[in-house]
Amino acid sequence: MTASERAVPLAPPVQSALPGAGYALGVLTFINVINYLDRYLVAGILPRIEDSLHIDHAQGGLLQSVFIFVYMLVAPLGGYFGDRYSRRWVLSLSILVWSFATVGSGLAATFAVLLAARAIVGVGEAGYGTVSPGLIADFFPITQRTRALSVFYVAIPVGSALGYAVGGWIGNTWSWHWAFFVGGIPGLVAAVLALRMHEPARGATEEGGGSAEAKMPFLDGLKGLRSNTFYWVSVAGLTLMTFSIGGLAVFMPTFLERERGVPAKEAAIVFGAVLCVSGLVGTLVGGVLGDRAERRSSTGGLWLSGWGMLLAAPFMVWTAYARSVPIIFAAAFAAMFLVFLNNGPLNNAIVSAVPPLFRSFAVGLSVLCYHALGDAISPPIIGWLGDRLSLATAITLNAIPVFVGGLLLVVGARLLHGPPAARVTA
Repeated sequence: MTASERAVPLAPPVQSALPGAGYALGVLTFINVINYLDRYLVAGILPRIEDSLHIDHAQGGLLQSVFIFVYMLVAPLGGYFGDRYSRRWVLSLSILVWSFATVGSGLAATFAVLLAARAIVGVGEAGYGTVSPGLIADFFPITQRTRALSVFYVAIPVGSALGYAVGGWIGNTWSWHWAFFVGGIPGLVAAVLALRMHEPARGATEEGGGSAEAKMPFLDGLKGLRSNTFYWVSVAGLTLMTFSIGGLAVFMPTFLERERGVPAKEAAIVFGAVLCVSGLVGTLVGGVLGDRAERRSSTGGLWLSGWGMLLAAPFMVWTAYARSVPIIFAAAFAAMFLVFLNNGPLNNAIVSAVPPLFRSFAVGLSVLCYHALGDAISPPIIGWLGDRLSLATAITLNAIPVFVGGLLLVVGARLLHGPPAARVTA
């Protein structure tokens, strides 16, 4: 038995959040809102950028694609550094990188420079996004962790909606350059706030207490991850969820306008509001229910997520084939509420399934998986099906990965025995 494999004598599990947990969660959630705001600024000002830089829609689409591509590739590297160095400094430096890159986007005079700036935004956000979930896990015990992570992931619908709104308002009132300036400035403040956080020991809220070592040998971590069925089932469920919601979010306004006769402005604004509210409520409710489910069973989070996705699938089909516009919006709200219900439980399952010393890399690898096999490929697939069949048919078929993901999670919840004990090694 090597030194890295010997378990520290177990101490009683922590029952309450550590001192400073509320401040840390508030700061990390605030930063995550800025994170998603920066991601979706481009969407709100894209027509202004295209006119100013004389680019077409395909080039405009590359501005988001290059961000996603760089983000998902750099995420495992960001996680690697997060497992080996002070996470406060990794967070702060990552925030500064993407904030300066966002401000730099506003200074871009050519498409090539703007494209490079958006790629650098992906580098910075990869460092932040992979380190934060593990840091939250070290502040909050397993009985409160799903709720805490759900608060953190509320930033997805809220920050995305703010990106559309702030970008569109400032870009149309002044210029698209100023939208990037305003979007980048809050990150400079957030970087200072991140440094003021207390950083707990890795695994501080696990059974056994904090780690006696600062690092886990990387190859040992990979070996354990390879056979970690609970982790891979959770990642697969999150990937199928991301695939579905990514395609639905892109093409729903187009479907409403072209196949259901909803005016373009109403289709975009109303669906955006439905997405924001359903995502916000679903994520928070999922956090509360997830903690309750985890207290009853070690696989309660998988069970809740699985049934959420199984129930979402028929509502997606109803959304596609309903003719009444109010019913379409109601069915879409129900489908997205049930899908977003899984945000907290599945992310908690991922961070709780791996040892604390390897969490950042494990999160980074999950980011690579659910983007590369999820929302990076679903929009063109849904678009291809829509061109050859109809968008209604494509949205209906998009319910299949949701159903398969739900079935996988429910079966996993029955066959698995919960996440492997995240015993701290020394």
